[in-house]
Amino acid sequence: MRFHSTPDGLAEMSVTDESRDTAQETLERVHAYADEFVDFLTSLCSVESPTDHPDTQTSVHAILGPVLEDLGFDIRILPGKVSGNHLLAAPRRRGKGVPTQLLIGHSDTVWPLETLERMPIHVDDGRLHGPGTLDMKGGLTQIIFALRTLRDMGQDLDVAPVIFINSDEEVGSPDSKKHVRRLARQANRALVLEPGLGLNGLIKTARKGLGKFEIVVKGRAAHAGLDPGAGASAIVELAHVIHALNALNDPAAGTTVNVGVIDGGTRGNVIAAEARAIVDVRVVTMEHGRRVEEAVRAMRPVTPGVSLNIEGGVGVAPLERTPRNRVLWETARVLGDELGFELEEAMAGGGSDGNTTSLYTATLDGLGCVGDGAHADHEHIVIEPSLDRCALLARLLLSPPAGQE
Repeated sequence: MRFHSTPDGLAEMSVTDESRDTAQETLERVHAYADEFVDFLTSLCSVESPTDHPDTQTSVHAILGPVLEDLGFDIRILPGKVSGNHLLAAPRRRGKGVPTQLLIGHSDTVWPLETLERMPIHVDDGRLHGPGTLDMKGGLTQIIFALRTLRDMGQDLDVAPVIFINSDEEVGSPDSKKHVRRLARQANRALVLEPGLGLNGLIKTARKGLGKFEIVVKGRAAHAGLDPGAGASAIVELAHVIHALNALNDPAAGTTVNVGVIDGGTRGNVIAAEARAIVDVRVVTMEHGRRVEEAVRAMRPVTPGVSLNIEGGVGVAPLERTPRNRVLWETARVLGDELGFELEEAMAGGGSDGNTTSLYTATLDGLGCVGDGAHADHEHIVIEPSLDRCALLARLLLSPPAGQE
C-alpha cells in the first residue's frame, strides 16, 4: 500500500502488487490457524463470565494472560471497584516515543451462569455456536491470532499495540471508563473488536449517543369519587409529558426518544399523587443531544398543583464520522480490497467503548467477528469471514500511524 498526501492534508491510499501479495500471505496464514482459532475461542467461551459475577473474569484472564505473555506482552491486572478486574497488556519491549494503538474488547457477557447447560458450544455448518462467541470473545480471539500471525511472519509494528480488556462493558463500562479515556488519550488510534453489524459484518463507523432521563411527577391525592377536585393527578400530567417527549422524535435526524417504563398511582379510586417515567434517548451527534436535553429540562407542568422532577441526560457521546475516523475507515477499506473483499460501513444504534475512544483518538468499531444472535439464544460466529476479519486486523495493525506516509 502506498500513501499520498491530498490537498486537504489527508492520506490517499493505493494498492500495490507487493502489498497485495503480503495481504494474501497474511490471509492464508490466518486461515491456516482455523482449527486453533476455533479451539481457543471455545476455551474462552467455556469459561462463563457474566458481568454480575465479577470473580468469573479472572478465569478469562488466566487463559489470555499467558498467551499474550508468549507474544511479548507484559500483563497488568487493574482492579475493579464495582466490577471484575480488567486486563491491560503492553509490549515488553517498546522504544521511547513510539506511537501506540489501542485494541479494546471486553471479557464480560450478558449470559448468566449455567447457560452452557442449555446452550452448549458446538460447530455446525461452518458456524461456532455458543454464549459469548460473537459478543465478544470472538473479538478477543482475533486479537490473539492477528498478533500471532504478524509474529510468525516476522512483521515489526511501527505502532505499538496496547490491549485493554474490561469486564463491565455490557453495563456501560462504569468502572473501566476512566481507563478507556486515559489509554485513548495516549493512542494514535483505537480499534474496537466488537462484532460487525448484521450478517454481512458491516464496520461500525458511527454509533448513536445514549441518554437516559427519569421524570417524576408529584401531584396531590384525593378521593376520586367524594372529592376529585381536591386532587391533582400526577398520571394526567405524565400523559402530557409523554406526549411532549414523543414530539422530540426526529427520524430524519436519527433522534429517538422512547418512554420505556411508566408507573404511578395507588388505587383506582384515588387521584394519583405520584407517577414516573424512564426515557431512553439516542442521538447521532452531540448537538442533537444538547437539543434534546434542553427540551426535556425546559418542560413545565400543565396540570395545576403538580410539579416535575427531571434527572439524567445524554451521558454517552455518539461515535461520529469525524475526519480522523474517516481516514481510519478509508485505510480499512483499502486493506480489505488488498485482502480481496469489500468492506461496508453502517451506524449502530447501541453504544460501546468506541463512543468513548472516539472523543480522544481515531476510532474504528465493529472489527470483530461476523455472525448473528448477540444476546440471543442463536448466538454464533461464521468462521470463514471471521478469519478474514482477523487478517484485516493484522493488516490494520501494520498500517502507518496518522500523518505518516
